[in-house]
Amino acid sequence: MSAKFIDISKAEMVFNTKKGQFHALANVNLTVEQGEFITLIGHSGCGKSTLLNLIAGLTTPTGGTMICNGREIAGPSPERAVVFQNHSLLPWLTCYENVYLAVERVFSAKESNKQLQERTWAALALVGLTAAAGKRPNEISGGMKQRVGIARALAMEPKVLLMDEPFGALDALTRAHLQDELLRIVAATGSTVVMVTHDVDEAVLLSDRIVMMSNGPAATIGDIVQVRLARPRDRLALAQDPLYIDYRSSVLEFLYHRQGRPAQRAA
Repeated sequence: MSAKFIDISKAEMVFNTKKGQFHALANVNLTVEQGEFITLIGHSGCGKSTLLNLIAGLTTPTGGTMICNGREIAGPSPERAVVFQNHSLLPWLTCYENVYLAVERVFSAKESNKQLQERTWAALALVGLTAAAGKRPNEISGGMKQRVGIARALAMEPKVLLMDEPFGALDALTRAHLQDELLRIVAATGSTVVMVTHDVDEAVLLSDRIVMMSNGPAATIGDIVQVRLARPRDRLALAQDPLYIDYRSSVLEFLYHRQGRPAQRAA
């Protein structure tokens, strides 16, 4: 890992609304190392998705600096791929075509059609969907749609994978299956991941660090939990692991009792 792959310093976000200015984020400081898996957790309205959108370059901070891989984040880029809770697949295209569209956008200037096709098939294979390549979104399950969304993002070979509650709308068993799939994929690709979640168990299972946001307005990083659980991780074994239980308790304690009072350290 290399330090400060993502470097956020004194980030502020103020939105202009019909009722005046809304101060969403204040003095956010965070560094993410290459290959690290970070989750953002907190109550609704605490600015998790706003912070993710700033890293994605979908919105521009009103203050502070946002750096990724040594360059200022000045807008969206294929090096920072986003997976949303809504899979955002084009309904008239097949699973293969949805992934190919992203591959073509990023690599068409320097690769042949055969290479683009190989990239598309490799991404579908990574999420176990080669058999569903010819199906359209209305012909597959919600979990499969999310896997296509993840395949589409990974096919662009992003330096950072940004995920905004990608499993939030799924049933518990499908969610658990995709969490395990994500662990496998991240281990195989070495991806740097920043993920928004409301699920404490999901955060502990997946993360290297859990970034806990204070309540808004003017939300900031309240505290950070370093998750020192060995990888690969087995959810059944971890359920009885004292460290897992301790991390889970720490996050719950923050969310229920300390969410409005940021700690001194937040980087």
